[in-house]
Amino acid sequence: MNALAATSRNFKQAAKLLGLDSKLEKSLLIPFREIKVECTIPKDDGTLASYVGFRVQHDNARGPMKGGIRYHHEVDPDEVNALAQLMTWKTAVANIPYGGAKGGIGCSPGDLSISELERLTRVFTQKIHDLIGIHTDVPAPDMGTNSQTMAWILDEYSKFHGYSPAVVTGKPVDLGGSLGRDAATGRGVLFATEALLAEHGKGIAGQRFVIQGFGNVGSWAAQLISEAGGKVIAISDVTGAIKNVNGLDIAKLVKHSAENRGIKGFNGGDAIDPNSLLTEECDVLVPAALGGVINKDNANDIKAKYIIEAANHPTDPEILSKKGVLILPDILANSGGVTVSYFEWVQNIQGFMWDEEKVNAELRTYMTRAFGDVKQMCQSHNCDLRMGAFTLGVNRVARATVLRGWEA
Repeated sequence: MNALAATSRNFKQAAKLLGLDSKLEKSLLIPFREIKVECTIPKDDGTLASYVGFRVQHDNARGPMKGGIRYHHEVDPDEVNALAQLMTWKTAVANIPYGGAKGGIGCSPGDLSISELERLTRVFTQKIHDLIGIHTDVPAPDMGTNSQTMAWILDEYSKFHGYSPAVVTGKPVDLGGSLGRDAATGRGVLFATEALLAEHGKGIAGQRFVIQGFGNVGSWAAQLISEAGGKVIAISDVTGAIKNVNGLDIAKLVKHSAENRGIKGFNGGDAIDPNSLLTEECDVLVPAALGGVINKDNANDIKAKYIIEAANHPTDPEILSKKGVLILPDILANSGGVTVSYFEWVQNIQGFMWDEEKVNAELRTYMTRAFGDVKQMCQSHNCDLRMGAFTLGVNRVARATVLRGWEA
């Protein structure tokens, strides 16, 4: 099931549980605006190249729209649509005053030089600058983009609108980025996991973790879980997978991965088949890489008691409703990134920056409160955590929409 089908399915189930009016339900599904632009740039060799960029702005009932911009050769309008919609529900679950958006440019960033990427980013910004803004739509980095990309967007946007640091989040700290933003999604995963385990009288310490993916989210989650006393026994990335039943030394692994561009060859554990990683014996499984990795082919072999969805849509929702596996859904588990993006935006608007301790303390408060709100919806509607999160998010957006005078 692809991301769009899964998101729509979850939304429809939530709408049914909430008893939403069918006209309101349809209105919530349709994006507010879809933008498609042509971006033509001179390449370094003097030839011209054209790329298609787009932005899907899904909903702004609860505040400015928010979502990443990805540079990827397979930027697909359907997937971007699903991710924009998912951002609407995610920001509502986290209870931050945003709606959802997503965007991207169909290109292979690895094939472009830094100066070509800069030109492409600036042309894209010129084409959409009057459709994004501090109180309209606030982009952030995503796959294939980073803090430097945000710096270029900020600079180009400011040429039209004056100095506006709050127009993007995930910026370099020197340009008004927030401390703690880099680790935010991984730290949010830690806080969400703590909240889930506490429900069952457990803590992070002593639990065995398996983490799929060692990029920004997976590596930070591994470090923070390990510091909190959790035992990370297996990890994989694109280069391979390693296992050590006594727990991997995450600090050494981070260093090895940075020096060798991956975890392959790390001598603090045994190499295992990456395909068997998800079915390793453990307490908590954290898929932090791609979507759709837990599906009908491997679901029955999963031995974890808890699955924390650090990636977007890693679990096919049709399956794993089997007894005994508790899934903490992505729209709650990985919302730490957008929550700290919100803190960054607040700091920029106030012109007053926070220290890292305050950022992390506020993040813990938001993640723990969101988990409590989701649990309440689970009890009200007698549903699992995924439907609890979707009913919570959809209900908040629906209420805001009606209060603003939807039928006017």
